[in-house]
Amino acid sequence: MKKHLMAALVGTVAGGLVTTQVAGPLLAQESAQEGSVYEQLDLFGDIFERIRAQYVEEVSTEDLVTAAINGMLTSLDPHSSYLSAKDFEDMQVQTKGEFGGLGIEVTQEEGFIKVISPMDGTPAAKAGIQAGDFITHVDGESILGLMLDEAVDKMRGPVGSEIIITVVREGVTEPFDVSIIRDTIKLTAVKGRTVGSTVVLRITTFNDQTTSGMVEALNKGIEELGGMDKLDGVVIDLRNNPGGLLNEAISVSDSFLEKGEIVSTRGREAGSGERYNAEAGDLVSGKPIVLLINGGSASASEIVAGALQDHRRAIVVGTKSFGKGSVQTLIPLRGDGAMRLTTARYYTPSGRSIQALGISPDIVVQQPAPPPAEVAAAEEEKSSAVRERSEADLRGAISNDSMTDEEKRLYEEELVRAEESAKLRDEDYQLAYAVDIIKGLTAIAPQQP
Repeated sequence: MKKHLMAALVGTVAGGLVTTQVAGPLLAQESAQEGSVYEQLDLFGDIFERIRAQYVEEVSTEDLVTAAINGMLTSLDPHSSYLSAKDFEDMQVQTKGEFGGLGIEVTQEEGFIKVISPMDGTPAAKAGIQAGDFITHVDGESILGLMLDEAVDKMRGPVGSEIIITVVREGVTEPFDVSIIRDTIKLTAVKGRTVGSTVVLRITTFNDQTTSGMVEALNKGIEELGGMDKLDGVVIDLRNNPGGLLNEAISVSDSFLEKGEIVSTRGREAGSGERYNAEAGDLVSGKPIVLLINGGSASASEIVAGALQDHRRAIVVGTKSFGKGSVQTLIPLRGDGAMRLTTARYYTPSGRSIQALGISPDIVVQQPAPPPAEVAAAEEEKSSAVRERSEADLRGAISNDSMTDEEKRLYEEELVRAEESAKLRDEDYQLAYAVDIIKGLTAIAPQQP
């Protein structure tokens, strides 16, 4: 018994000694880290006071603190930043769908402002600004080295005023100037149309109007076609959609999924992530979906594309998306400002992160550049002068006796739809390709009894 007791005590003492030997350095290291933090803060305080006391001109304390906070946040990644009270208010207004400006979503790359995408129908889009353009000057003044928010501020101004931006574009040898008249940006989140028996849903942004607008446009299109049984499928057009609200991206994805994960987010701490799952109910009852993306499709657009692609619910067509796979959290601060901080990465249902990689389409389809006006005019004149002839155009051709009048009417309607599709190829090749996929899938689908 005494031997056993002694062994237990020795074990306890030894354990205590080991614990002391490990904990000691850990505590010392933690204390050193805290000391280093305080030293750095003291250094910041010294520099702050030196600037206030000795800089050649008097500097506002508020401006110094704001610049320091902004510098700290923007050094992390292109999407973290400080929002003043005015900027925070502007951002909240933007999610409502109406704001003033040029109508471009931008990020910062290599010191310059890079266009993620121009928004449909805005002054920037009308002026020909394209996704991937770099903006190097505003009204002749270089913006190299400015923080993103500072550069954006330079592009803001009164509605109706002119701004001249200098653009560098891939494939164009020299920078060129673009004149844009600032305007109030009123975003219609979703626009719908029917092409043949397909409903096309053009989603331009993910704000608090997106899901309701999409449902309304979809129902209107189905009604125009004469009911769900007349619908071949849906094209969801997310090209040049820069993203927006995460909950709206989840809601749009859920509208076409019966079950399964839509997206997950993972933060820095283990267990801090979230998973978002679909609830039963597909708005188009399993009808084919083609989803269009390009290099201007970012963030929330990539969530929708990734979810529908991973669940094999949609065929993704176009070109590789932008690759913004991070989540920003808006944190209100004292003084009515806010901090936009990157707090997580998001992952598609298969577990892939598209950060800096983007969504790769199932079928890569480039959008041909429009031909010069003189070439287009010549082609149109040529096509109108030379019309293809068929058997029916020959004098004395016998009639087709195998079709009833109703069958002939349906056949002629199909010809009209085919001609509309041909015109669409000249107008928007990628969209025409998507519609053709829907038609092809419908043609080979088993007939319902």
